[in-house]
Amino acid sequence: MTHYDLVVVGTGSGNTIVSKQFANWKVAIVEKGIFGGTCLNVGCIPTKMFVHTADLAATPSHSSRLGVDEKLTGVRWPDIRDRIFGRIDPISAGGAEYREHHANNVNVTLYHGTGRFTADGELTVTANEGGELEVLTADRFVLAAGSRPIVPDIPGLDETGFQTSGTIMRLEQLPSRLGIIGSGFVAAEFAHVFSSLGVEVTLIARSDRMLRHEDSEIAKRYTEIAQERYTVKLLHETVRVWRGQDGIVVKTLSPAGVDELVVDELLVAVGRTPNSDLLNVGVTGIELESDGRVVVDEFQETAVEGIYALGDVCSPYQLKHVANHEARVVQHNLLHPDDRIDSDHRFVPHAVFGSPQVASVGLTEEEAIEQGVRYVVGREAYADIAYGWAMEDTTGFAKILADPDTGQILGCHVIGPQASTVIQPVIQAMSFGLDAHTMARGQYWIHPAMPELIENALLNLKLKS
Repeated sequence: MTHYDLVVVGTGSGNTIVSKQFANWKVAIVEKGIFGGTCLNVGCIPTKMFVHTADLAATPSHSSRLGVDEKLTGVRWPDIRDRIFGRIDPISAGGAEYREHHANNVNVTLYHGTGRFTADGELTVTANEGGELEVLTADRFVLAAGSRPIVPDIPGLDETGFQTSGTIMRLEQLPSRLGIIGSGFVAAEFAHVFSSLGVEVTLIARSDRMLRHEDSEIAKRYTEIAQERYTVKLLHETVRVWRGQDGIVVKTLSPAGVDELVVDELLVAVGRTPNSDLLNVGVTGIELESDGRVVVDEFQETAVEGIYALGDVCSPYQLKHVANHEARVVQHNLLHPDDRIDSDHRFVPHAVFGSPQVASVGLTEEEAIEQGVRYVVGREAYADIAYGWAMEDTTGFAKILADPDTGQILGCHVIGPQASTVIQPVIQAMSFGLDAHTMARGQYWIHPAMPELIENALLNLKLKS
């Protein structure tokens, strides 16, 4: 049994906490999987590298309307895959090596294994590959253990074999036919990636539209576009999976009856679940939400004094930028227990890197109605701005909600080219309390450029003053 000042479980954003400011602390870091966490290894970063490649591969499909005749002559899947992980894998390995051997980290011990609480203040680590147990005790713990893909209880799924977001990017070869169970951001992004690379993609959705958690106008528009690019089976419940002579057979049930689909690979993308169950937090007195998330207060501290949590293991957002923010809060509060700071989750943005991109911050129109918030809406289409003319975009638009009396921005939703970038000025305005009129008229907007989409949406708000 070894005692530490601090034990951090997880090496995603949790790893960033342990800086030179902890030089006089005795610290342990525990990682059950690949060093660096979900975002680096199987999430945000590699997927966006695939998305950028897919964007290039998709260019010939729409360049002819601009007078440029292009042709995609082929894609080299192994080269695409190996370029991406040839960069990511060394970063992961280098991070682990730094923590294990760097001279500035003499007080940090890295454990490769799964940590489970076996008593209050006691974490037992089972080393990977059947190694020996290590019992760690500590004055403080940080739980940054992340989440993992949900595997639904579908008969035959385990026996048949399937892919998740953590495995599909490392396929040995590109499938001819890909089935995707799910309709959220993971399903949307991988549908774009594999379809652009020439794969026949079929999306199987239980809901009546894709991206159903987005503003309904955005979700409807995205679904319409997706239906033009892939086979999208809405209101289809997957009831059984098995391996047939010609591939994986997926049996679904819809209002129209029973249907069967045959694919070469099947991606399960129905969401993620926090890894709190792997930590056995119940023995500590830590409280859990109904979905398994660790309950934390505004300081990111759990119900047990000295145990903090951050990221997917406790957050409903499951976003890397949220985890990074929470890690900075936890770091400060560990170092300054008498002068703690709160996490700021007022205006958390997110983006979906499908085709087209989607980005959102603040209230959707449905949430505003449900909460009884008074609002007005300003819209602007890409097709109505000069740079939209240049791109010949006919489907994208921005939608801004604002308080009709004060002009304070309540929410913004964008679907179209570079939506994740276009929305950033609105995030800034909301964060610093800039009203819509001041934002629209209190600065220059480069003409012609895509941010004019936001400028015009602001000007289209029917405000009282």
